[in-house]
Amino acid sequence: MKRQLYTEDHEAFRAVVRTFLEKEVLPHYEQWEKDGIVSREAWLAAGRQGLLGLAVEEEHGGGNPDFRYASVLAEEFTKAAAPGLAIGLHNDIIGPYLTKLATDEQRRRWLPGFCSGEIVTAIAMTEPGAGSDLQGIRTTAEDHGDHWILNGSKTFISNGILADLVIVVAKTTPEGGAHGLSLLVVERGMEGFERGRNLDKIGQKSQDTAELFFKDVRVPKENLLGELNGAFVHLMTNLAQERLAIAVAGIAGAEHLLELTTRYVKEREAFGRPLAKLQHVRFEIAEMATECAVTRTFVDRCIAEHADPTGLGLDPVNASMAKWWATELQKRVADRCLQLHGGYGYMSEFPVARAFTDGRIQTIYGGTTEIMKEIIGRSLLG
Repeated sequence: MKRQLYTEDHEAFRAVVRTFLEKEVLPHYEQWEKDGIVSREAWLAAGRQGLLGLAVEEEHGGGNPDFRYASVLAEEFTKAAAPGLAIGLHNDIIGPYLTKLATDEQRRRWLPGFCSGEIVTAIAMTEPGAGSDLQGIRTTAEDHGDHWILNGSKTFISNGILADLVIVVAKTTPEGGAHGLSLLVVERGMEGFERGRNLDKIGQKSQDTAELFFKDVRVPKENLLGELNGAFVHLMTNLAQERLAIAVAGIAGAEHLLELTTRYVKEREAFGRPLAKLQHVRFEIAEMATECAVTRTFVDRCIAEHADPTGLGLDPVNASMAKWWATELQKRVADRCLQLHGGYGYMSEFPVARAFTDGRIQTIYGGTTEIMKEIIGRSLLG
């Protein structure tokens, strides 16, 4: 069914993304999974194809701020089962910090490489003892006149090994709590900046996820991103788009699994007839199809609101609803589709098995399901 959300230009872009995946990603993906990291060449290839920095100003290499293009990217990478090349993280989550908060000098310094793939980015917020609770952050940055001295550690940092530019959330005013935090940009090669293990995850193995350590790192004052002690507001401002991007991947993943499983139960026979002839199987497929259709309608509405330059934009509560519902649906559908595949669903070479493990993180990062419910509940009940 054709979706009214997208124009012919969006669909032409979708064809470009699919070609990129077929030529530059899928032939190498198994090796990346074994290596635990994608190649730098893949990032450069994405830059050459115009897939990076969509919302960046044209003068710096971007020029496509319509979020629907970002949604097309998320959908196609999810359907290709290729989350390892974390373009969504780079474009949709980290990109807004640079486009909205960077000074003119910072834009000239960082954005061209951001768009070409020469600069891979990460954001470092989570610590061993602090996740969603920003008040628990212990990484500190002391003011030393023309620079900061940064000390601390971060964990579960996506793109942590490859990253050339890391936005670090650090405490700049110790007594300020969550409102004493700032965003400092740490660049590859800064003395005292070290990377720990490339963490061994149950899924998304080709997407490098690392521990980061900062020991007396000298960060120039010109690498402060946004307002001093303004990190809390900056983070909250950008979370709606981050959660919507995750929701887009969530519903796309659920739909793709449903498509694969529908085809499988038509072909697979048990007791002398296709699985699709069993009433229980038909009911399972009917339930998942209905849930996907309802969820798709809501997520598409959120995308349209976020992409509309004349409107008020995406409501953060709706973003939380979309993130919670779409990712929990993805998790449910993955579990039910694996069950319908039987023993084959448990085999790593089957797409449903990889989707089961790759998608499990969706209800955790970007704010857990429980945090989403808390945000929604507070908006309704105070």
